[in-house]
Amino acid sequence: MNDSTSDTPPLSTSAPLLDLRGVAKVFESGQANVTALSDVDLAFQKGELIVVLGPSGSGKTTLLNLLGGLDRPTSGSIAYTGIDIATLSDRDLGRFRREHIGFVFQFFNLIPTLTARENVEFAAELVMQDRHSVDETAERLLNLVGLSERSDHFPSQLSGGEQQRVAIARALAKDPDILLCDEPTGNLDFRTGQQILALLQSLTSERGKTCVLVTHNSAITPIGNRALRLRDGRVQSDEVNSEPVAAADVEW
Repeated sequence: MNDSTSDTPPLSTSAPLLDLRGVAKVFESGQANVTALSDVDLAFQKGELIVVLGPSGSGKTTLLNLLGGLDRPTSGSIAYTGIDIATLSDRDLGRFRREHIGFVFQFFNLIPTLTARENVEFAAELVMQDRHSVDETAERLLNLVGLSERSDHFPSQLSGGEQQRVAIARALAKDPDILLCDEPTGNLDFRTGQQILALLQSLTSERGKTCVLVTHNSAITPIGNRALRLRDGRVQSDEVNSEPVAAADVEW
């Protein structure tokens, strides 16, 4: 991972990092079928922070699962740098998740018997063979999220905001292109939530990560480069925000 920082780059106008065309997802439920997504066309660029909103059942989580290769669409294509991940074998799809996707969840999902450092190291070991590289990566990422002095603490000894920062460091251990965040501030107080959002903003604007952030909180919308609204499995609106608001200035 390159730790150098720079001024916020303009969003790319080149070929999208992720390109969804005609994507639908239908789940079988007894004798009836449930359509979670229908005819979705979307393109995500490198370095974008996309805030995805919608009521429960609108298809937000299904969209994240498809983007992250945790599920496959019933129809349509999901192209990552031109390669349709929906057609990959299970083995290659697993490799895609391991090498290119970082997941951040509402409930942190840290391993309770491992320290903060060990949680990050565990993720780094999935893609690194050299022990020195694993140690160096864990140290660098915990410093990035401001937790160097808490690295030897277990999750139960950390606040909710600290646990979420460890979860973000863990997600970054593989140096993924894409961060998929499912309600990352849902269990946090207002000030701590602001800190997490500011960290996600910096990862996109300074480090070129593409971040898709699912939330029920419409007040978060201004921090993103785009606001995507889903309803009944369809894209209701896709609005570009040319001047995102700093997370520290957002209130809810």
